[in-house]
Amino acid sequence: MDSVTSELPARTPLHDAAENGLKIVIVGGFGVGKTTLVRSVSEIRPLNTEEVMTQAGVGVDETAGLPAKTTTTVAFDFGRISLNERMVLYLFGAPGQERFWFLWDRLFSGTLGAVVLVDTRRMSESWYAIDRLEHHKTPFVVAVNRFDDDASAFSLDEIRLALSLPEHVPLIDCDARVRSSGKNVLITLVDHLYELAMAREMTP
Repeated sequence: MDSVTSELPARTPLHDAAENGLKIVIVGGFGVGKTTLVRSVSEIRPLNTEEVMTQAGVGVDETAGLPAKTTTTVAFDFGRISLNERMVLYLFGAPGQERFWFLWDRLFSGTLGAVVLVDTRRMSESWYAIDRLEHHKTPFVVAVNRFDDDASAFSLDEIRLALSLPEHVPLIDCDARVRSSGKNVLITLVDHLYELAMAREMTP
């Protein structure tokens, strides 16, 4: 993916009317665009724990297919976005490397829902994220972050089949660099959570 991201939006204070704060976790494989997504949609200056990759990570962090990757998240990213005057999402981007997966269970605590970012060039790295969310019974949506150098052009139906995603799990395309695209992913998740809540209320 090109390193150039869309222009950062104006940073705005939290609305006085905000009354619903929802914790959302963004997970996925190493280098899939989690930090980019948090950075592009956050209305506050995001907290990033990115560090420059060094020789110590050679043979530990799998960088195949990521020639431009020079930094990595070592704890988590944090941002905030107001979907409207009353609903605020607090975003936590989880680190993608296997050596930091032990942090995921703690990040999932108190999480209402999650976004799984997928890179079709390295689709197998998405399986662990989906498995952990299903284990925690955390509702999620899957967003395919389309990279400029991805020549595969897999359809969403093909990706759903490859990931063994049930039909009720939303699957959409996105560009993590573009704020409107990232916001659409989050709205899709909130709509999914609402539908699940309504279905539970109607269950006798």
